[in-house]
Amino acid sequence: MLSLQQLVAKELAVPVHNDVTGFAAHIAAQYADTASAVLFYGSCLRSETLDGQMLDFYLIVSSYEAAYAKPWLARWNRRLPPNVFPFQYKDLMAKVAVLSEDDFHKLNRPGASAVSVWARFSQPSRLVWRRDDDMARKMTLSISGAAPTLLNAALSHMDREVDIIDLWQSGFAMTYGAELRAERKSRPASVIDHDRDRYEIVGQAALHHTMIPNEIRGGRVYLVADPEKRAQKERARWPALRRRGKMLTIARLAKAAFTYTNGIDYLAWKINRHAGTQIEIKAWHRKWPLIAALCLLPKLLAKGAVR
Repeated sequence: MLSLQQLVAKELAVPVHNDVTGFAAHIAAQYADTASAVLFYGSCLRSETLDGQMLDFYLIVSSYEAAYAKPWLARWNRRLPPNVFPFQYKDLMAKVAVLSEDDFHKLNRPGASAVSVWARFSQPSRLVWRRDDDMARKMTLSISGAAPTLLNAALSHMDREVDIIDLWQSGFAMTYGAELRAERKSRPASVIDHDRDRYEIVGQAALHHTMIPNEIRGGRVYLVADPEKRAQKERARWPALRRRGKMLTIARLAKAAFTYTNGIDYLAWKINRHAGTQIEIKAWHRKWPLIAALCLLPKLLAKGAVR
C-alpha cells in the first residue's frame, strides 16, 4: 500500500488538459521572480470541462513582498490570506488565490485558524507548474497535511465506528458549515461520489496520521480505547472555527472589492450557479461593490442561498 505522501505525489502528477498547463505557465510568468508553484483544483478538475467555466488555481509564491509592487497588497495577503485575482488565458477565465510557501504549509495543518485551505486540498489537485523538482516535494509535503486534518476533525464528532466514506462526508459537511457557501447541502456527497475509490484509498492512508487514534478494519474506522481527551480538544475548537470562518468569508468578500476586477459579477455568477438563484447585478453594484455585497448578503442568508 502506498504511503499518504506517495499517493499525494502521484495525484499531483496526473496530466491535465494542455490549456490548463498553458494557463498555469501564464500565471507564473506574471510573478516570475517569486512564483514557486501553481496548483489546479475544484469543479473544473472533476468535470474536465473548461469552456464557459471559471477555473480555480492557487499560486504559491516565495514571499508576498516580492510578489507585489504595491506594499498594501502584501500586507493584506499576510493578514487575510489569500488574495484572489481574476486571470484570462486564451478564451478561459480563472480565479487565482495567492499564498506564500509558509502560509500554504501552515494552512494545510491542524493548527490552521481557518478551514478553507485544508478543506480544498483534502480533495484532488494537480501541480500544473513548479519552479523545480524540490518545489514538487514541498507541495507534496504541504498537501499531505490536508486529509489527516479533515479526517481528524470528523473523528472528533463520530461514534465508536463509522464507514470511511461517511467519515469523509461528515468532514466535508463540517468544513462547508464553517464558511459562507452557496453550494447545496448535497455538495459534499457529490464531491465524494465523483471518485469514491480515491477517498477510500487516501482515507486509509491519511487515518494513520490523525491525532485521534483509530483502527481500520474492512473499510470501517474504529476509535481505539479512550480517545476522548483528544476528541474533546478537537471538538472544542469547532464553534470558534465556524464563527471565524463565516466572518473571514465576509472579510474576504470586502477585500475582493478592492483586489478582484468585477468581483461582484463573479460572486453573483457563482451563487446563481450553485444555489439556483437569479441575482441581477446593477450598475451601482459595480460602482460600489463593497456596499452591494453587504446589502446582498442578508437577503441571500434569508433565502438560504448562502449558509
